[in-house]
Amino acid sequence: MEKKSFLKRLTQSKMFVLLLLYIAVAAFYTIISKGQYLYWVNIRNILSSMVITAYLTCGAVFLMISGNIDLSTAQVSTISGILMAQFLMKGFPWPLAILAVLAGAALVGFINAVLINEVKFQPFVATMAVSYMVQGGMLLLSHGAAVEVSNKYIVWLGTYRIAGQFPVNILFTFAIFTIYGVVLAKTKFGKKIYMVGGNPVAAKLSGINPKKVWYILFINNAVLGSVAGMLQAARLRSGSATGIAGGAFAGMTGAILGGVSFGGGSGGMGGAFVGLVLLNGFNSGLTLIGINPYWQTMASGALLLIALTFDYFNTKRLMRR
Repeated sequence: MEKKSFLKRLTQSKMFVLLLLYIAVAAFYTIISKGQYLYWVNIRNILSSMVITAYLTCGAVFLMISGNIDLSTAQVSTISGILMAQFLMKGFPWPLAILAVLAGAALVGFINAVLINEVKFQPFVATMAVSYMVQGGMLLLSHGAAVEVSNKYIVWLGTYRIAGQFPVNILFTFAIFTIYGVVLAKTKFGKKIYMVGGNPVAAKLSGINPKKVWYILFINNAVLGSVAGMLQAARLRSGSATGIAGGAFAGMTGAILGGVSFGGGSGGMGGAFVGLVLLNGFNSGLTLIGINPYWQTMASGALLLIALTFDYFNTKRLMRR
């Protein structure tokens, strides 16, 4: 009876729907590409393409479940890569350079939280304004030019492959999803995030301080974005003003595909991980079969729309039952 109950819960979950959709997508690309989609090189490319977005997605999941969003993440990521590169060029020890950049990112997250918690700005407006300010600072620092990263330890983090085949930063991706998944599902703080996102007033009456939770989550999101930006600079061996174009939206797209609601209070890291695999696996297949890259953004939007449609009808079916 217990086994049947588990299977029932599994088949009714949003993650199960996403898995079925990804299996269908993978089967289609495998047939069209004559099996090339399942080659190790392509699987490695899919996993590698998730590395940077994984950090953005983890931050976005926590914030969205709490009922907030942050539009400044991509700009924080970009300026972090540039700042790290500039610190290294000026002779800073690499651990100190990383810590200084992370501290700056935490400050941006703190400012976002102050504007939303204390000044009472809407998250969309506050984080968009901060995004423009950070972007301006980034252009002033870099003058639009790339800054080389040559430190061997930083480059190792971004480019090293175990046995020449398996990028070490993929392990970081699995680790970050596992850690954040455990925090969200198994800790008291994770329960607080769900409660604040579901009903902030009720959460406050039960003894939870929503403002404190939001401060932590905005700072966490900015720090994760900063890590993503520094890893991107390490991979490319340069901090560039182009940075992670659209990265914040890629992170939110992975979260939404994974069943995280904009309204807050629902979703999880497992679904977000599958959503990210689906998004990157879909785009990888488009590249493999020779689709014009300019069509990929449009196709990704269509994929998101299809996934949301499946989820909508599945939710209606469950409600009828």
